[in-house]
Amino acid sequence: MEYLKTDHQVDAKGFACPMPIVKTKKAMNNVNAGEIVEILATDQGSKADIQAWTNSAGHQYLGTIEEGNVLKHYLRKTTEVEKEEMIFSKTIDNEELMKKLLDYHTDQAILVDVREQAEYAFGHIPQAISIPLGEIDNRKDELDKDKTIYIICRTGTRSGMAAQKLIDSGFGNVVNVKPGMSEWSGYMQSDI
Repeated sequence: MEYLKTDHQVDAKGFACPMPIVKTKKAMNNVNAGEIVEILATDQGSKADIQAWTNSAGHQYLGTIEEGNVLKHYLRKTTEVEKEEMIFSKTIDNEELMKKLLDYHTDQAILVDVREQAEYAFGHIPQAISIPLGEIDNRKDELDKDKTIYIICRTGTRSGMAAQKLIDSGFGNVVNVKPGMSEWSGYMQSDI
């Protein structure tokens, strides 16, 4: 299994409900927006509990990996900017992207997934290359300015920010995919 880069770890092993949630909530209050948190738990009920709490708190549940009797839950703290809808003028919806992927040719277009590495690892479009939003400024030279660049994230917000960064850096044909991976119904590949 591939190592997942995380920013923080919460040890809730040996605790029963509601303690894994209490420990997770406390940790998330002290985490910077955009960071990935790994919660270690042994309570089988934490699978549903942590996912439900994460969604109700407005954060992102990435997935759970079971290793023996330990459950490793992965969460991402949502940024305030993500909560506000960013508008990027050139967009495409998931269905349109799916049609374009049927004719996907690397000599014409590039699909860039700007979610964090852990998000990408749990499920991504096979043609997508991973360049997290926080790395886009340093890695934009990996992209060909002459190609159409489709940018995707979970909801279209981070991809909108990445698209704007690329436009500001001289890329001419950048397209934001909305609503993104949160509603993607096509084939996905996992690195887990």
